[in-house]
Amino acid sequence: MSGEKKYWWGTARRYNSYADWFTGLFGGRVQKLSVNAGFTCPNRDGTLGYGGCTYCNNEAFIPGYCTPDKSVTEQIEQGIAFHRRRYRRADRYIVYFQAYTNTYAGIEKLSALYDEGLNHPSVAGLVIGTRPDCINGELLDRLAVMARDYFIMIEYGIESVNDDTLRRISRGHDFATAVRALKETAERGLNVGAHLIFGLPGESRRAIADSAEVISSLPLTSLKIRQLQLIKGTAMALEYRQNPGAFDLYDLDGYLDLVISFTERLSPGIMIDRISGEAPPRFLDDPRDWHLRSSELFRLFEHRLEERNTWQGRLCKKI
Repeated sequence: MSGEKKYWWGTARRYNSYADWFTGLFGGRVQKLSVNAGFTCPNRDGTLGYGGCTYCNNEAFIPGYCTPDKSVTEQIEQGIAFHRRRYRRADRYIVYFQAYTNTYAGIEKLSALYDEGLNHPSVAGLVIGTRPDCINGELLDRLAVMARDYFIMIEYGIESVNDDTLRRISRGHDFATAVRALKETAERGLNVGAHLIFGLPGESRRAIADSAEVISSLPLTSLKIRQLQLIKGTAMALEYRQNPGAFDLYDLDGYLDLVISFTERLSPGIMIDRISGEAPPRFLDDPRDWHLRSSELFRLFEHRLEERNTWQGRLCKKI
């Protein structure tokens, strides 16, 4: 590497920062606003199962102002008021359809909800969180039309590339389903995000690090990673209490090491959006005490990359 510390994407960072790209795309700070549009999930309503994935409790990551008894517009207004107290430089917003499965309805209902978000004068686009088995060509075509005028990203929960793990956590779909959904979305020119969980029971650290090669082969715009957090009321938390030996709950150093090992193997073309989750302490049923804000963990991550003189994609076979 040169002494100027210039990497493939032309910046001094040792990883491909989604936040930097996002700020550059809009020419300034654009704040994401979560909304809860009242969706459910096929893994909860009996279509695939009941109770959801074993790790999941949506209340642990949805802001308090996001309740489905309010309209999308009301939630946007309250979200803007909330964030203006913290981020005064933001004057444009991205609506994040976050709670549960946000493509799990008929296309007319979905279009009306998305249009309501985009019709707000301060909104520049949408991020739509969903499952890879809850998407179809008609909806993707409609979103591709919206993307001519607005920022649109579809964010898929992959969670793991291992089908045994997906069955164990009662995910309700296999990895091949995720691959198809990502490819069909990217083929329409839409931004494609994905989400992974590190620390699911039965997955070794080596297997997780090596999964970066599989992820690198996918047409992803960005990637979110988070550590498994044990959330009160979930089947996963109960499973841990009954059989803690089946889990590898990383300490802070171990988790940072794992994220770096994965990052070294990850294509530099995929932007890293998050490397940790932030469930509020009142929701945690977790013996660890290192739960940090995402910004704090990113600082530690960057410092350790610098210490080790390594970077995203250093060991990637897909460059």
